[in-house]
Amino acid sequence: MRQMTYFAVVLSTLFLISACDPNEQSLTSDTVPAINVGVMTVSTKAQAIKVELPGRAVAYLESEVRPQVGGIVIKRSFTEGGYVTKGQSLYQIDPSQYKAALMNAKAELQSAKATLSSAKSKAKRYKVLLKTNAISQQDFDDAQALYKEAQAQIAVNEANVHTAQINLKYTEVTAPISGKIGKSSVTEGALVTGNQTDVLAYLQQIDPIYIDIPQSSNQLTYFRNQIKNGKLKATQQSNVQLILNDDSFYSSLGSIKFSDINVDEGTGSVTLRAQFPNPEHALLPGMYVRALLNIGIDGNAILVPQKAVTHNVKGQAVVMLVNSENKIVSRVVTTAEAIDNQWRIVDGLKAGDTIVVSGLQKIQVGSLVNPTPVLTSTEN
Repeated sequence: MRQMTYFAVVLSTLFLISACDPNEQSLTSDTVPAINVGVMTVSTKAQAIKVELPGRAVAYLESEVRPQVGGIVIKRSFTEGGYVTKGQSLYQIDPSQYKAALMNAKAELQSAKATLSSAKSKAKRYKVLLKTNAISQQDFDDAQALYKEAQAQIAVNEANVHTAQINLKYTEVTAPISGKIGKSSVTEGALVTGNQTDVLAYLQQIDPIYIDIPQSSNQLTYFRNQIKNGKLKATQQSNVQLILNDDSFYSSLGSIKFSDINVDEGTGSVTLRAQFPNPEHALLPGMYVRALLNIGIDGNAILVPQKAVTHNVKGQAVVMLVNSENKIVSRVVTTAEAIDNQWRIVDGLKAGDTIVVSGLQKIQVGSLVNPTPVLTSTEN
């Protein structure tokens, strides 16, 4: 009896449900609430385009200090790691033998001068005697030859004196440039030889200092074509900004001095060289930095937050747009460089498009949304 009662209740309930308005039932099951998302309207603005590249510091001037004459080093006149000025004495090589060589060259010069004086007088007398036929033509010619030979010997001896003076001067090894000097490879008492392969010390001028910046030849060609096609406007400013290893900015701006004319076969890059003031010697040769280069100006740049750009299974950059029916559609875009946590979009978007910047994880293509404008860094 109880089972019959139970079935009766169930049947009556099903009857009541089936008796409800079918239109009302369909409305209840098909209505989906709109999803709240944050959106921004795409706009364009003039934007300076910069590219970040690795760089390496290189000394402005470099010199390998080597002796030009041989001998024993009797004195070292600098502090290792210190600053020296151009012409400052660095090493003194024993000058004794070079002083003696200079004295000998001077003595030979004096002897040659005496010989020249005698030959000149003889040639002058023979010229008079030849007119009276007191001597033969051969005797006169011989006297003239001796006179000219004596003149030539004077020139030889003067050159020997000059060479001896130079060698004596070279016994004092001086700084060819001003700058910081490294450690010395020799001490007092060491024997050195002229033009030896071993370097006595390295000398570098690091104020100003160069930064060598390799740039991909493909990237260089791309930006040149962008400027050539009018998509970018060339900038007259060649300023370069440095980012140090601690992510701080270097205090002074630099300028591009030249671009290499050859592409490195191994890396496919072209080296740019920038010059920076370095009065406090904060930049040292061999130091790695990052350089921000001014490439040009995009007069109609489209910037969107990086978080608004995702990637599909093909690896293509994609943004989600809200159409006129407040439904989500996807669009493939082409991104260029990142600028302050934003991507510069060079293809796929136009001014007036509405893109989703927050709530992306809750939506998919075709979702009905309730768009709410949000303030982004592009609108600040």
